Amino acid sequence: MVKFKQKCFRCKSNYVVITSRQKFALCYDCQKSEMVGEINNPKMKEMFDIPKEYYENNSFLRNIKVNYLKYGELTERQIEAFKKTVEDLKSGKK
Repeated sequence: MVKFKQKCFRCKSNYVVITSRQKFALCYDCQKSEMVGEINNPKMKEMFDIPKEYYENNSFLRNIKVNYLKYGELTERQIEAFKKTVEDLKSGKK
């Protein structure tokens, strides 16, 4: 998959590594305010308790957390994909 850098759509100053499948390039600094919120479910709290670097480097993980905070729930496929991505990052793939 081809990756390239594009400027963030909001701040227009930071570059973000994206693929051709992504529609909007948002940097971590712009999405940081959306990722703040209270997570009451202990399972979800444990799932989202990953190192900050993972969120900084992966927009997919940021989007899943933002969606959970916005809607209050995730589908099973979203949870599986989140966990698989975290495991790939821990093992050094991608």
